[in-house]
Amino acid sequence: MSSTLPTILSLPPYHLLAYGTLLGTELYQTFVMTGVSFRALPISMFTTLQKRVFPAYFRTQTLLAAATALTYPPGSLVGLRQQWSSWVPLLVNLACAGLNLYIYGPRTTRAMIDRIHQETRDGKKYNDTVDQSAEMKRLNRQFSKSHAMSIHLNLIAIIGTVWYGIMLAQRLDVRSV
Repeated sequence: MSSTLPTILSLPPYHLLAYGTLLGTELYQTFVMTGVSFRALPISMFTTLQKRVFPAYFRTQTLLAAATALTYPPGSLVGLRQQWSSWVPLLVNLACAGLNLYIYGPRTTRAMIDRIHQETRDGKKYNDTVDQSAEMKRLNRQFSKSHAMSIHLNLIAIIGTVWYGIMLAQRLDVRSV
C-alpha cells in the first residue's frame, strides 16, 4: 500500500479484524455456546435454539471467511492468488462453511425436526430403544449422518482457520511494535 493512503484505507487492519472475528466466532460457538446450551436446556429448547443459531453461525462463518480472503494484504485477492499457501486454508474454511450452510446444516435441522414430529406420532422419544419404529430408526440414522458430517466439516474449517493464522503470524513483522 502506498504510504500516502491513510491507514484507515489499508487492508491489513480489516484483514486482521475479519480473521480474528472468524476464529473467535468459530471457537466460541463450537466449544462454548453449544456445550453450555446442551447442558443447560431441556432437549426441546436446545433443539429450538440450535435450529435458529446454526444457520446464522454458518452464514457468519462463510461471510467472515470471504471477508478474510477479500481483505488479504497487500492487494486483496491479487496478493492471495500469488501466495497459494495462504489461500489453501482459507479455501478449505470457505468450502466447509459453505457445505454446512447450504447442505449439511439444513439436512441436520430437517432431520432434527422430523424426529420431533415422529416422537409425537410414536409416543416415544427418539432415543427410546425399546420397540422403536422403523421410521424413527431411519430418522435417527439420517440425523446421525448429517450431524456427524456437519461436525466434521466445522472442525476442518476451524483447523483451516488456525492453519491460516499460523501462516499469517509467520508473515507479521513484530519487531517494529
